[in-house]
Amino acid sequence: MPPVLRAALAAALLVVFPLAAQTTGVTSGQKPARLIIRNATIVDGNGTPARGPVDIVLENGLITDVVTLDPVAMRRGAGRRPAGDVQIDATGKFVLPGLINAHTHMQSNRSGQSMGGFEYYMLLQLANGVTTVREVGAENDSGSIRLRERQAKGEFAGPRILVYPGFSAGRRIRTAADARARVQDLKRMGADGIKILGIDRDIMQAMEDEAHKVGLPIAHHVGVEETNAWDDIAFGTRSIEHWYGIPDAAIVDGRQHFPSDYNYLDETDRFRWAGRLWREADPARLDTVLAAMVKANVAWVPTLDIYEASRDLQRAQTQPWFRDYLHPSLANYFKPDPANHGSYFIGWSSTDETYWKENYRIWMAALRDFERRGGTIGCGDDAGFIYQMYGYGLIREMELHQEAGFHPLKVIQHCTGNNAKILGLENTIGRVRAGWAADLIIVDGNPLEDLKTLYPTNQVQLRDGKEVRAGLEWTIAAGVPYYVPTVSARIKAIVDAAKK
Repeated sequence: MPPVLRAALAAALLVVFPLAAQTTGVTSGQKPARLIIRNATIVDGNGTPARGPVDIVLENGLITDVVTLDPVAMRRGAGRRPAGDVQIDATGKFVLPGLINAHTHMQSNRSGQSMGGFEYYMLLQLANGVTTVREVGAENDSGSIRLRERQAKGEFAGPRILVYPGFSAGRRIRTAADARARVQDLKRMGADGIKILGIDRDIMQAMEDEAHKVGLPIAHHVGVEETNAWDDIAFGTRSIEHWYGIPDAAIVDGRQHFPSDYNYLDETDRFRWAGRLWREADPARLDTVLAAMVKANVAWVPTLDIYEASRDLQRAQTQPWFRDYLHPSLANYFKPDPANHGSYFIGWSSTDETYWKENYRIWMAALRDFERRGGTIGCGDDAGFIYQMYGYGLIREMELHQEAGFHPLKVIQHCTGNNAKILGLENTIGRVRAGWAADLIIVDGNPLEDLKTLYPTNQVQLRDGKEVRAGLEWTIAAGVPYYVPTVSARIKAIVDAAKK
């Protein structure tokens, strides 16, 4: 039965055989000893269809039971329900695993202007249903790790943090011995993994070998450099970020045909010609690259959202949540300015947008082919750059995965179960299953019908001929329930104060 019909049938049964419930005893930001989510329809993180109604029991930061309800048996008094007075009524609503943002940057300031610490960043993630973040390339390696430790102690509200420091950030790594020493330093520091950027092949081989020995996975933001996807395949990279390195590896003569005056460090040049890269990849060679990535278990976190301004600048600049929730220092960073990474829209033209639209078409087709072959696709937003706000960018990323041709069940899997696998936490997070972390979101609306219901800004929908508002209602992180309208109000207050 299609998920939409299944949900409709469950709702109809609840009308005929009501399972009385109301939200009681729940305070946003306070962790109850035992919390029950009543009458929910579940969309799990493993790609299976929606099912419900169920009661979900949360205790001590874990899901301890998922009880499938039989409305007929309940009506007759023959069914069992978990006991508890602290509960959230999820009748007619959908419960998903908490979203995992596998490519993010924890930022407390932009363009040299403070955003008042990390509260703004953290609250935006929670407001958009994000319960785990993988920080790739920290402002300060040890500072991010200390922040992770404070968050784990519950000293501030926010998602679970995994820190992947930049491998060469501020360091002069010239030899294989330097590379191995840097990996050992990051291990001692307490890193969860390592992010690499532009890197020479011999350095990459040594650092990856050492990283595998100490158990640190690698996320590779490939650039126009000596290494590409073939090196990730050979050396055992966990995930390729964005998309550079994959089409490059499929170009017949090994290098994109740049004009003679091209300068990679000029970001207008860089991103203009990046919009022409996928069209130069040979389809047969690309098939070989994708098949080899799958065989080597190299995952792909494409961050489709972060380049979208390149194909539609006006849309990117006029997103509706900017009015109330865009911090002025972040807004200032987005303005075209060669001093700010990703603020490259100087002389951007309709021709550039047209090339980028074709770029997306080929890129999305490659993603579909990669997953059909058995590849693992993840979700990340890379926000804080190029007109993307933290958290909001991840929901937009999900919409773009659907545009690429993936069913909403698979899109949700990309951002939950698949991301958990990429992070090495597939037995801990990313599922609605007993024994997994109590990381969940409750959505008033059907995300399988409309992924926009995952945004915290409510969407107007028609139900039974009436206009209603639908959207993300609760984010539960490690068993702590956060009421999304309350979180959003706090974000708006921070922005309003900064504007003054």
